Amino acid sequence: MKLQLALDELKLEDALHFAEKVIDYVDIIEIGTPFVIEEGMNAVRRFKNKFPHKEILSDEKIMDGGYHESELAFDAGAEYVTVLGVTDILTVKACLKAADDHKKQVVVDMICVEDLANKVKQMEEAGVHVLAVHTGADQQAAGHTPLDDLKIMKEHAKKAKIAVAGGITSKTIDQYVELNPDIIIVGTGITHAKDPVLEARLIKEAMERSK
Repeated sequence: MKLQLALDELKLEDALHFAEKVIDYVDIIEIGTPFVIEEGMNAVRRFKNKFPHKEILSDEKIMDGGYHESELAFDAGAEYVTVLGVTDILTVKACLKAADDHKKQVVVDMICVEDLANKVKQMEEAGVHVLAVHTGADQQAAGHTPLDDLKIMKEHAKKAKIAVAGGITSKTIDQYVELNPDIIIVGTGITHAKDPVLEARLIKEAMERSK
């Protein structure tokens, strides 16, 4: 089980400094969507250069231009790129072609997918590497969590790895660990914590206890 740190709101230099403080507890560093919009592939390159021993995810949430946009991330050093599950299957397959050509991985972000069971089947038939349960920030503000969707995903996924994101903290981590996803994604739970290092350690320890 891997811990993915989602960096969305920090400026590049601040984000690099922040990641350095918690890096011992992190397996994957996510260059989040707002970060990608502001800094582009420069952020991916800077993080890969500074933390070459860590995996980098470029959270592009691709909707079109699957091959080219995926290749931008892979050429910059990312191990993963995200495509939206609500897009056309041809775009997903284009992302997968780029991943195969670069020996990297595609994460399908299932935010706003209405029929998870059928979408999981379609994505696995296409050969995706990771399926990500994602309750977005606006949905979280309305009181939603990813737990129910994670249960559905775990029930129907047969081959792909499963990631989960959406307001997870050290206070709720045990609920997610119990369902045994492959990747747990935490953003503001760590970046907005009073003591980010302690929060990252508590989350990672909870994950380690599940082994």
